[in-house]
Amino acid sequence: MDGWVGAWTGGRRTVHIGNVADFNEQFRQGDEPDRRSRRLRQAHHYAGLAVAYGPDPAALVLPAEVDRAWIDLLARELDWGQVESHTGVAPDSTVAQALAARPALAERLAAAPGPVLHWGRTADLGDGPELAAVRRYESKAATHELFTALAPDHPGVRVPRQEHADTPRRAARRLTARAARGLTTVLKSPHGVGGYGTAVITPQDLFAAGGARALLRRLVREDALPPGGELLLEEYVDGGPAGSGRLRDLTFDAVIGADGRVHPVGVGEMSVDGTRYQGVTVGPGTVPPGAAAVAERFGLAVGERLAAAGHRGWYDVDFVTDRERGLAPTEANLRLTGPAIAFVLRHRLDQVRGPGHLVRTLDAMPLGARLSQEALFGHLERLRPRCERLGATVLPLMVTACYEPEPAVGLALAARGAEALDAAQALLGSAHHALGRMFEALR
Repeated sequence: MDGWVGAWTGGRRTVHIGNVADFNEQFRQGDEPDRRSRRLRQAHHYAGLAVAYGPDPAALVLPAEVDRAWIDLLARELDWGQVESHTGVAPDSTVAQALAARPALAERLAAAPGPVLHWGRTADLGDGPELAAVRRYESKAATHELFTALAPDHPGVRVPRQEHADTPRRAARRLTARAARGLTTVLKSPHGVGGYGTAVITPQDLFAAGGARALLRRLVREDALPPGGELLLEEYVDGGPAGSGRLRDLTFDAVIGADGRVHPVGVGEMSVDGTRYQGVTVGPGTVPPGAAAVAERFGLAVGERLAAAGHRGWYDVDFVTDRERGLAPTEANLRLTGPAIAFVLRHRLDQVRGPGHLVRTLDAMPLGARLSQEALFGHLERLRPRCERLGATVLPLMVTACYEPEPAVGLALAARGAEALDAAQALLGSAHHALGRMFEALR
C-alpha cells in the first residue's frame, strides 16, 4: 500500500495506546502534585482520541474508563471489526507505569500482528535518534531555527521574529520594552500543547495587569505558563480584523515512513480560541489551493529535515496567516495531534462510504450540566438522528470529561458539505447548552 496510510499502518489493523500524558510528562518535570494530577486527568481525557489513531483498530488501550457502548457505536459507523478494548488502565498514573504493572497485557499488545501506534515517542518505547529528534524539535525554539533556515527557499512563507529570555525577569524587561513601542507579543514556553504555554500579550494587557512581572506571575497562577525557566518572545502576526471569515490557522500533516520517506497527509483549517486549539476541519475545499500548496511545500521540507534527524511517524507544522494570506509557521509537533485524528477519520469514511467527506473535530464542546457517560450517551443518541437529517454524522471521541466541574465532550462531525457541518455544530451546541436549563427545571 502506497502513501501515508501504508507508511503509517502498513495496511493492517493496529493497536492504539493512549499515552498522551506520558508524552507530555517528559517535558513537564517539577510540577507540584496538584498541578501534575490535574494535567494527568486532562491528558487522560484527551487520550480518548486514541480510538482513531488509525483507520481500523484491532485493540485500544485508554487510561480513563470508557463505556463499551461508545466503542461499539464507532465500530458500527466506521465498519471496524471487533475491537479489543482495555480502558481505565491508568486513572492516576501514566500508561507506561500502568503497563509495567501489567506485564501480561503489555506482552499481549506487543505481540499483536499489526503496528502499535502511540500518541508520541517516549523513553519507555526505546532511546535513540527517534526520541532525540522528538526532544529536540518539540522545542519551539529549535523549530523556529529550522523554519528560519528553510524559509528563504519558500515564497509565501515568512517566519516571525523570535527572541529568547532565559529567566522570567529578563522576559518581563523585554515585554515592557516591546509594549512601550506598541507591539503585541506572543509569549511562549519552549514546550507546550494545545495552546498551553502560549499567551498573546498586548500593550493594554501588560499595563492593565500592573506591569510585565505582575502579568507573568498571574499567568503562572492561572496555569497558562509554567513557573520559571526560559521564555520565548515572538512577533505577533496580524491576520486582520476578527470575524471577517478570514483564513487564519492552518496545519499541514505528514507521515515519515520507516525508510525516511515523507508522505503528505493534507492541510486543514484549525479552530483556535485565543491560543487554545479547539478543533479542525479537513476535506475538499476547506483550504484554498494556493495556501494549501504553500503549506505543503514548506511542510515537506520540514519533514525531510526531521527525517534526517531521525524522526519516524506522524508530524505536523502549524501556520498562521497574515493580512495578505502569507503563511507564518509557528510550531512543529513530532507526534499525533487533534488534526491527525480528523485526517484518519476522513480517510476511513471515504474508504467505507465513498469519497468526498469533510470532517470537523470539536475537541471540547461545553456541556450545560455534568452527566454520567450513560446519560451523555442517551443525550447524543437523541441528537444523532437530527444531525443525520442535516446531512452530518456524529462520531463521539472524548467522552470521559462529561462529569468534570466544567463538563465537556469531544466529537467529530462528518458530512459532504460545510453547510451541513455548520448546521450540525450549531444544533449540538444549542442542545448541550440547554442541558443546564433542563436540570434547573427539575430542581
